Amino acid sequence: MYIQNALVALAASALIPTAAWAHPKLLIASPAARSTVAAPAAIKLRFSERLMPKMSGGTIVMTGMPGMAGHAPMPINGVASAVGKDGKTLILKPRARLSPGTYRINWHIVSVDTHRVTGTHVFAVR
Repeated sequence: MYIQNALVALAASALIPTAAWAHPKLLIASPAARSTVAAPAAIKLRFSERLMPKMSGGTIVMTGMPGMAGHAPMPINGVASAVGKDGKTLILKPRARLSPGTYRINWHIVSVDTHRVTGTHVFAVR
């Protein structure tokens, strides 16, 4: 009987979702993915879990410029990276206004459960 109860408890516990097994996911971004917008003052990426500010950040890379076919990717210098007051939003603020073109955000985050996740986010500036 004891073994049978233990097996039932073990099987039931496998069905209960747990945050410790999950990795943080990008939920929403501003500007939205693949959108074309006026130059944003900041890029905001909101994740499903709280972030560790000292281990989370990102870079902005210009991947295309109007009228310049084959434009080589250009990293944008002077980008401030911070985690917002909610603890789940990564905020990137370029020092200068972004020029018209396409951009890729290369982000890396570490959630409070120490899962490191990387990704990209793409948008365009008109």
